[in-house]
Amino acid sequence: MISTKSILLTSALILQLSGPPSKNTTVESIAAVSNKKLEVYTTAENSNLRLSLSNDLISNKSAANATVFIEINPDKTFQTFLGIGGAITDASAEVFAKLPADKQQEFLTAYYDKNKGIGYSLARTTIHSCDFSSESYTYVREGDKELKTFSIDHDRKYRIPLLKKAIENAGGKLTLFVSPWSPPAFMKDNNDILNGGILLPEFAQSWADYYAKFIKEYEKEGIPIWGLTIQNEPMAKQRWESCIYTPEAERDFLKNFLGPTLEKDGLGSKKIIIWDHNRGDMLEKRAQLVFSDPEVSKYAWGIGFHWYETWNGGTPKFESVAKVHETFPNKNLIFTEGCIEKFDASKYQFWVNAERYGLNMINDFNNGTVGWTDWNILLDQKGGPNHVGNFCFAPIHADTNSGQLIYTPMYYYIGHFSKFIRPDAKRINETVSNKKLLSTSFKNPDGKTATIIMNQEDKGIVYAITINSQKYTITIPAHAMQTLVY
Repeated sequence: MISTKSILLTSALILQLSGPPSKNTTVESIAAVSNKKLEVYTTAENSNLRLSLSNDLISNKSAANATVFIEINPDKTFQTFLGIGGAITDASAEVFAKLPADKQQEFLTAYYDKNKGIGYSLARTTIHSCDFSSESYTYVREGDKELKTFSIDHDRKYRIPLLKKAIENAGGKLTLFVSPWSPPAFMKDNNDILNGGILLPEFAQSWADYYAKFIKEYEKEGIPIWGLTIQNEPMAKQRWESCIYTPEAERDFLKNFLGPTLEKDGLGSKKIIIWDHNRGDMLEKRAQLVFSDPEVSKYAWGIGFHWYETWNGGTPKFESVAKVHETFPNKNLIFTEGCIEKFDASKYQFWVNAERYGLNMINDFNNGTVGWTDWNILLDQKGGPNHVGNFCFAPIHADTNSGQLIYTPMYYYIGHFSKFIRPDAKRINETVSNKKLLSTSFKNPDGKTATIIMNQEDKGIVYAITINSQKYTITIPAHAMQTLVY
């Protein structure tokens, strides 16, 4: 068994600088030195532990010292796992292009290599511009209803090269879905790609054709498209690219235009995701309206959601995710976007930001979610670029002046899931005796199980976990995330 102390001695400098997981913390390098049936990986505040093998936290003492008890029941299974990843936006691609070649490769390895990095397997990208682009643009000339001028040349400079490199570093496969923020200005009632507005009825077919053209052009570039959302945040009038769809308008566009058009163009296998906005009552309303109508439900793979329902000071509406899953168990739930808003460089290492990720991911998975997609995978030292100044955090930032990468705690917390839960895993049943700890468990296709546990308390907690009739007593430090692999 490799000791926690030896890991700290060899990797302390890298981890103090919030660098990527060191060689000592990769599954590949650990396999040769650990024959344990159970491996514990830990990330903790006020320590050098970052996705570190930490089997020294397994105690020889009895469970009598534990204050929380967890029991794993692998015989009861739930949803099939799709993947975890982030959005490859124009902003991310533009910042990536400014990095030195060695830092570009470090970045790609950190996200997409499942052994040396955290193994992202899911991605999102935009259909033309969003706020995280340096400028607004579309793929056609203004007024071109027939889409004769359609071209993705804009994306060939930055975004397409990064997407190709991400796919390559993910082992040749990356589940990618795409989302539009707005139709071109001439297709909307406000004649503006920004500031909301609605799709004019006379352009509904042209807009549906636009999705199909985008998918086909990207696939000609060797970038497979797995699925798409109909509209990013369809109830938000934003000062950036945005478009409003009532529940009925989204349903009718899918039923009468987008669904039939994709089928006609040989794209009927693409997964269509409705809503793509916040949890809450509207999530349930959209699901009810679409999934209860067989004529439109046949086109919808599932429903996507964000976490920004807390903007008005409320709490996350995890119960709405649970209700949709309970009501429509044959439809899929996918988290399509979340980020820490209001960028502040003094908070790169602000631990609460990471805990927001852990809280949301554990609850979403436990309520039936199959995939989880972060927002921008990379931003600069200002939280951009963003053409309207809507600067945010990403798990990794780049200082484009020095060429250095800045790894935030969010990167490591996400990694506790994405590195150890692999596509096609099955969530399994577990019981936790005390809400001081949050937990979720998945059994991977290779037979190994990953249990992710989070402690938000100000002190360490001793817990006992029962796995296949064998009990382990483990300590999780204060403000920490652990993944148990067995």
